[in-house]
Amino acid sequence: MPRLLLDLTRAELRELMTQWGQPAFRGDQIYLWLHRELVTSPMQMTNLPQDLRARLADEFIINPLEPVVSVDSRDGLTRKTLFRLPDGATIEVVLMLYESRRTVCISTQVGCGMGCTFCATGQGGLLRNLSAGEIVAQVHWFERWLRQPAGDGGLRVKRPSRLTNVVVMGMGEPLANYKALMQALRTIADPEGFALSARSITVSTVGLVPMIDRLAAEELPIRLAVSLHAPTNRLRNRLVPINRRYPLESLMAACHRYVEKTGRRISFEYALMRGVNDSAQHAELLVDLLMGLRCHVNLIPLNPIPNSPYQPSHEEDVARFQTILNAAGIPTTVRLRRGIEINAGCGQLRQAVQQPELIPLLSSR
Repeated sequence: MPRLLLDLTRAELRELMTQWGQPAFRGDQIYLWLHRELVTSPMQMTNLPQDLRARLADEFIINPLEPVVSVDSRDGLTRKTLFRLPDGATIEVVLMLYESRRTVCISTQVGCGMGCTFCATGQGGLLRNLSAGEIVAQVHWFERWLRQPAGDGGLRVKRPSRLTNVVVMGMGEPLANYKALMQALRTIADPEGFALSARSITVSTVGLVPMIDRLAAEELPIRLAVSLHAPTNRLRNRLVPINRRYPLESLMAACHRYVEKTGRRISFEYALMRGVNDSAQHAELLVDLLMGLRCHVNLIPLNPIPNSPYQPSHEEDVARFQTILNAAGIPTTVRLRRGIEINAGCGQLRQAVQQPELIPLLSSR
């Protein structure tokens, strides 16, 4: 099977060219074709010799993503695409449009091994990690789509345009695939390549404490989001099983170290589930947990999974929860739920495609 050219760093491309008897600067040219021009075939690299382009085409692929199904929300502001990789595995990527932002939510693993009980991806288990190139390819795919003139009757977005933000909140636990993740993010943020500001990249984790400390030591100024979902160990053990290994005391200590070392605010993701974690008492316990930490809380009424016991909180309970946090001086936002009717929650489209009886719930384009 041909290798993925996006897996190679700029230095590795230069080394490859030297091994092939080419000038090292050919590696720089290839890098720019890949990450600035976003070509999908070596034959498009017109300043390379024809024989070099042919050899690259014979030994490498550039785009590993084959769209299986894309679904758009009724408001035209969210598109979710299920992609098939060369080995047959499938991953999800979501494009979300806001007033001034175009955000892509990408995956880092095929499935997830964290086992969160309310998450469709967690229910399916972990198949494998994605490579750095497979992670980068997701960003490239939607950037390419945004650069094209509108013509498919899809989303409400002015094109040509470009991505403004990347959130690593799709399938998988990003910090469990740390090496590939960081290579991909450095590539995306490289000012001489794709050139997206690192401050426009957010990485989410369920709380892998050693990796949070490692991330704090990185020079790349990306943003950190922690998927919290519960203010007590007893409840979080049930919802987020990794809490048994890294309980809240350990996790919060790592969060304090992260803020102290980086000077950056942490976001906490809190999926509100009816009758599970959305009471006034839960909000007060969350205040106690977060008091004194430079942070922001995103409250997210749950994107429900079909046949799941977990359902989104009522609007009045969401409002009460937010009021309690704000009154305590903790900045809190209720995140807009995007794409409920298109299974936009993590892993839901993949699950639906694997279960044909759920397909009528989708609005395919």
